[in-house]
Amino acid sequence: MQDFGAERDRLLARFGRRFNKGEVIFREGEEATEAYLLQEGSVRLVKRVRAIERSLMVLKPNDLFGETALVDGAVRTSTAVALTDGASLALDPGTFRRMLETNVSIALRVVQQLVRRLSDAEDQIEIMMLRDSQAKIVSALLKLARTERDPSSRTCALSVSPMDLSSRVGLDVDTIKRGVQQLREGRYLRIVDERLEIPDIDALARLYSLLTLKDEIRGSHSSHPPEQSKEPAR
Repeated sequence: MQDFGAERDRLLARFGRRFNKGEVIFREGEEATEAYLLQEGSVRLVKRVRAIERSLMVLKPNDLFGETALVDGAVRTSTAVALTDGASLALDPGTFRRMLETNVSIALRVVQQLVRRLSDAEDQIEIMMLRDSQAKIVSALLKLARTERDPSSRTCALSVSPMDLSSRVGLDVDTIKRGVQQLREGRYLRIVDERLEIPDIDALARLYSLLTLKDEIRGSHSSHPPEQSKEPAR
C-alpha cells in the first residue's frame, strides 16, 4: 500500500491538476487534448440535448474521463463540471499510452471501466426502448440493484439521486420524482438516510414484469391501427 501511495503521489506531482467545486474542467465542443484519471473528489459529465443540459454520469476517484483525447483531432462530446474540490491526472495522448503500457494496475482499471461503460450503454438502450415512464424507472433501479445488492439479501440500498436516474432513463427530474413517490406509496421503495432502499427486490421485479407487459400491449395497439371495415358501401 505504501508503494501504491508513493506512486500516486509521484504521478500527482508530475501530471496532477487540481480543481475547485463548480469549476468547468472542459466544455463540449472544445478540442480534446488531454484525458483525465480522477484521483480526488467527484465530477459530473453533462451533455446539451436540444438546448437542455442532461446529466450523463457522476465520476468518482479512479474513473477515466475525457478519453476522446486519445483520438487525433477529436472534440469533447460532453462538459465536465467539478461537484467538489478535487484533483485528477491530466495526460496527453502519448503520456497516457505510455502509462497504460508501463503501469498494469492503471491499465486494468481503465479496461474494467470501459467494459462497465459498455454494459451501462447497453442497459440505457434497453431502457430507452420502453415507452412507459414508470417501467423505465423500475428497470433502472433493478439494474442498479444488480450491481450493488448483497446476493444473500432481498433488500438493497442504492446511492443514486433523482438527477442520476434522470440521466439513466432520459426523463426530466420532476417525472423521476413523481415516479419515485408512486413507488414509495406502493411500498416498493423506501428512503432511508437520504438513500433509496428497495425493501423487496423480487416484488419490484414482479412489478417490472407487469409494467413491461402493459408497455408491450400498448405498443402493439399503437403499431396496428384498427382495420377498415370491408363491408361494401351501400
